[in-house]
Amino acid sequence: MPTFIPLCVPEIRGNEWKYVKDCLDTGWVSSVGSYVDRFEQAVAEAAGRKFAVATSNGTSALHVSLILAGVKPDEEVLVSDLTFIAPANAVRYVGAHPVLVDSEPDFWQMDLDLVESFLRRCDRLQGQVFNHETGRRIAAIIPVHALGHPVDIVRLCDLAREFEIPVIEDATESLGAQIKGSPVGSHGDCACFSFNGNKILTTGGGGMIVTNDPVFAERGKYLTTQAKDDQIEYIHGEIGYNYRLTNIQAAMGCAQMEMLSGYVERKREIAFRYIKELTGIPGILPMLEEGNARSCFWMFTALVEYESFGMDSRALLRALAAGKIQARPLWQPLHLSPAHRNTQSLGGRVAERLYRDAISLPCSVGLREEAQSRVIERLKLIQLAR
Repeated sequence: MPTFIPLCVPEIRGNEWKYVKDCLDTGWVSSVGSYVDRFEQAVAEAAGRKFAVATSNGTSALHVSLILAGVKPDEEVLVSDLTFIAPANAVRYVGAHPVLVDSEPDFWQMDLDLVESFLRRCDRLQGQVFNHETGRRIAAIIPVHALGHPVDIVRLCDLAREFEIPVIEDATESLGAQIKGSPVGSHGDCACFSFNGNKILTTGGGGMIVTNDPVFAERGKYLTTQAKDDQIEYIHGEIGYNYRLTNIQAAMGCAQMEMLSGYVERKREIAFRYIKELTGIPGILPMLEEGNARSCFWMFTALVEYESFGMDSRALLRALAAGKIQARPLWQPLHLSPAHRNTQSLGGRVAERLYRDAISLPCSVGLREEAQSRVIERLKLIQLAR
């Protein structure tokens, strides 16, 4: 019987046991401890930033970043349409409204032509930008570096500066990726990372805000630790959040960060083998890498063209599952989500096509060559049988 090949599982091969045991031996297991500081410093350095604030997960990092950026209730935030639901939810947490931006068709990232045309249709008053249709202020932009591939963040930040709109990079899937030689997470007013179990690095759960703004960093730590004004007395100056990462999780993160460059290289090896092998299969279109980008290929994804391949993506998922190979579709575009009904969207057809046709294939850092060969051969056999 063939063994099961999972989609994407954690790789734990470094100092995780040693560092976590140190936490247990010393009793520093909660949200205070030396590993939290070390982990923050390591992620800040990897992202080319001065400051970092560890959080309980990527969603909490996005939530606090929106507060730091000054987003208020009944304002609007431009968000990538094709993404996990977290950034749009975070916009709702602060009482604001997401405006959903379609993907561009080549590399599947936020379509910056749509962003620019939308902003140029907006009304401007005293340095602020207002949606011409709704009258609401455009308070921020959250581009998602989807699937490990960067958005053209340099162009977006230039555009955002012209309109004086803060940019929060959602880099939750893209630690270790680069754009034009700079790390993902190094361009916006701040950036957010995730260390969920399926990410390239994991702490089991966890997130991070990175920034060059000392005020952002200081206030971020304040808000994520329940806005405590006195370390002895229980005095809180405003509403805060219990969003801090534990020392045990940070210890695991420190060990994982020591492996980042090697893990990214392994992800890229897996991706380029898929690209080489799958390009010759009729109806399979592997994801590509833009010339100025260096993707970390968090999740390797390909499009399935029904007419050429002989079945649609969902039928292929079932056929792979029958061979004990786990795959999955991309996220439902947010403009189709019942949770965000009646939300304004810019375009949407590209995101709908990606949702309909894309599947992500096994790509764990620890994926063995023979297991990847089995995935490739299974795809070839399925196509030949059509």
